[in-house]
Amino acid sequence: MYLFTLLGNLLIMGTIWREHSLHTPMYLFLCVLSISEILFTVAVTPQMLVDMLSTHRSITFVACASQMFFSFTFGYTHSFLLMIMGYDRYVAICHPLRYNVLMSTRDCARLVSWCWAGGSVVGLMVTLIVFHLTFCGSKEIHHFVCHVLSLLKLACGKETASVTIVVILVCVTALMGCLFLIFLSYVFIVAAILRIPSTEGRHKTFSTCVSHLTIVVVHYGFASIIYLKLKGPHSMDNNTLMTTIYTVFTPFLSPIIFSLRNKELKNGIKRNLHRTFCPLSF
Repeated sequence: MYLFTLLGNLLIMGTIWREHSLHTPMYLFLCVLSISEILFTVAVTPQMLVDMLSTHRSITFVACASQMFFSFTFGYTHSFLLMIMGYDRYVAICHPLRYNVLMSTRDCARLVSWCWAGGSVVGLMVTLIVFHLTFCGSKEIHHFVCHVLSLLKLACGKETASVTIVVILVCVTALMGCLFLIFLSYVFIVAAILRIPSTEGRHKTFSTCVSHLTIVVVHYGFASIIYLKLKGPHSMDNNTLMTTIYTVFTPFLSPIIFSLRNKELKNGIKRNLHRTFCPLSF
């Protein structure tokens, strides 16, 4: 599954790079999204695989802090990119005549840069806040990665409760802010689609949003369960399970969803593979 995640996202990146018909803002954002998913997977999954195969499961303080920083950076960059992709669909459907002006190469590069900057700021902020705390007692993390909620349970001191609230507020605010803007984009998109007179036109227009919507539901569904679910007697085990599913399956499902639900990308992948393995037919 780890190899499929890497190969699937690399295949999408390679296809977009080689197919000139896919050199549009939407596929540029998809290419950057694949990069963020590869980096997120590389930051978390190898350590998990090592721990699964090893009897001595340990991680250094620096490695733990680095893992938390990179997982938050790439995870929230992913969220910001999904928000930008929603904005791209909004401009394409609601303002088609101004699309080339509003989504120029320069503007797209600026939006992508802001996504990476935003993810880095969230990652750095959360990591500095958490590792500023004092950890005492048990040093055993009840998780397969250096997950923020598991680390906060090991911290001691008067400020632990307030820091926990701050971290949760930062994480939830960033996630829900992106989700709200995506929802707002689709409110205008749906309104624009309903004004299209033909059923075929409405279906064709909405089909350009299906893969993005599916990824949004998967990404925010798991993220919301992890950060917003109510605590219970088995909350630690449930949280570990949901985080594992989110970490492993979300990057795994993304290339499948985009390649199956996007006709242009699917045809591009077929041409790319055919060109690679059957070059004499071209």
